[in-house]
Amino acid sequence: MTVENTGFMVDRLGQDCAPLQFLRELTQNSIEAVKATPEGIGEIVWDVDWLTHSIQGIYKLCITDNGIGMTGQEMARYINALSSSVHQQAHDGNFGVGAKIAAATRNHEGLIYVSWQNGVGERIRLWRDPDTNNYGLASAVVNGKNRYWSKVSDQVKPSLIKTRGTQVTLLGNHADENTMAAPENVKSASRWISYYLNTRYFRFPAGITVKAREGWERPREDTKSNVLRVIHGQEHYLNRHAESSGAVDLTTATAHWWILRDEKALNSNSGSNASSGHVAALYRDELYEMVTGRAGTARLQHFGVIFGTNRVVIYVEPHHSDTGRITSNTARTQLLLNNEPLPWSDWMADFRAGLPVEIRELMEAVSAGSGSSNHQKSIKERLREIRDLFRLSRYRPHLNGAANVSTDNVTPGGAREQSGTSNAGRGRGGGSGGRGSRGGDVYALFLVDEDGTPADQVGGDADPEVIWIGRQEGTRESGLLEDRAAQYLQEQNLLQINSDFRGFTDMIERWCAEYADTPGARSQITEVVQEWFEQALVETILGVLSLCDSPEWTPDELARCWSPESLTAAVMQRYHVDLAIKRSLGSKLGSTRDKRQAAA
Repeated sequence: MTVENTGFMVDRLGQDCAPLQFLRELTQNSIEAVKATPEGIGEIVWDVDWLTHSIQGIYKLCITDNGIGMTGQEMARYINALSSSVHQQAHDGNFGVGAKIAAATRNHEGLIYVSWQNGVGERIRLWRDPDTNNYGLASAVVNGKNRYWSKVSDQVKPSLIKTRGTQVTLLGNHADENTMAAPENVKSASRWISYYLNTRYFRFPAGITVKAREGWERPREDTKSNVLRVIHGQEHYLNRHAESSGAVDLTTATAHWWILRDEKALNSNSGSNASSGHVAALYRDELYEMVTGRAGTARLQHFGVIFGTNRVVIYVEPHHSDTGRITSNTARTQLLLNNEPLPWSDWMADFRAGLPVEIRELMEAVSAGSGSSNHQKSIKERLREIRDLFRLSRYRPHLNGAANVSTDNVTPGGAREQSGTSNAGRGRGGGSGGRGSRGGDVYALFLVDEDGTPADQVGGDADPEVIWIGRQEGTRESGLLEDRAAQYLQEQNLLQINSDFRGFTDMIERWCAEYADTPGARSQITEVVQEWFEQALVETILGVLSLCDSPEWTPDELARCWSPESLTAAVMQRYHVDLAIKRSLGSKLGSTRDKRQAAA
């Protein structure tokens, strides 16, 4: 089997790679090269190609190792072939394609490989031919002959390499490109290499030291700023800054957790490490699918860490077995369990069920300043009169009914079309009118699966627990629900409301201005405003939960209904809420109209 257009295929595979994936691929190649030496000890350095800089004045990024090295013939064989490697290939190990896909597609000008074995250095260049748009080795004229590899003098040998080793220089997409510069939108531009490798690797193999250049644009004699810094991986940082740690056995994995000390390092070290709360998958000392920031906070809350998320780190290490085979996709951006995405939902549920005592104590300490809702009793009393409205009606067969529906359809609006059928009929009744598996048996609508998985009823009277969080109270971290009203955590049936949301604070200020002459009014106004907005959010959640048994609503669609953005939209109405607040404040503080008349 041959590939007609390899350039297109390589470019297409390169699109699946993360922008900085080449750092991992070239680093891993160097790790394997060092491990292949008799000693298994060596050094890997990401630095400026100072030879190129001294001659051309251009910063080019390079990686150098003192590993086993390659001959020119070996480089031509392994680097010019798409899926070929000097090291053993395996489905769950080295594919032999990573660096070629991740690096070559971002360096059309080329990758310069210079490698030494037994003191002899040879060079090749892998590039994208601008005439054919295919990737391959560029030929060089030596003694009047075109050659794909050629010997080089010891003048170009890096100081790290004595008799063996390899250096790879990244030329970029054009000759003048500065490949030391951090790509756009990359965190910590001056430490982008250190940050990526620290957050990609949990630890490096014993005996292998990895370094990266920082401050390369500063004068070389400025050894405080222009320096090679050792990269350790996340384990080193977590162990140094954790106040406690442990592990939880999950069904098909082990969850390693750390609680970080409440110190400046939570933010000050963010340039070189993931220094605050986050979640990742751990496999063979590498980290996959790491989520930080808002996404990390959301995932930690699904693990049951509701408060103190900026101080908790969880790495889930899946178990590899005959029945649970762990691999990664070709681009190494995602781990797979039996060729399927990792079962994060199952792991979250397992972790919540066995939440470590230390994390519980952290949450209790942080939540001591949270505003647990004291409005729930009055809200429940008001909603009791309309509770039946949160149980949406179903059609029932009637001889003289106003609507014609299939007996398979139990929800207003029709049944969801099955896959492979047209969406044109969605919302107008699905199917051909056949009786289906239930036929005319209306009792089939209310069957109970005695062998099913035990579950709690959703909707109905299961009002969500409500907690108000805010920056001043120390219960809302920076970035969590920023300019959002609330979020709903379905697994915990928990509604978190952001007391800092300007839609709430503006309403409070409006009524504080109305009662400016009433001493102590602010606390009463805050309570009333929060109570009515809380009721609006509780009603929204109950209303959406009543849709859960409808075939018209998928889990993803329901989740979008209670997303922070949707809940924010739900409280942006003003007239009815303002009217309710006015009435409540009038009964508590007196009518503002009466106060104005008395003042007159």
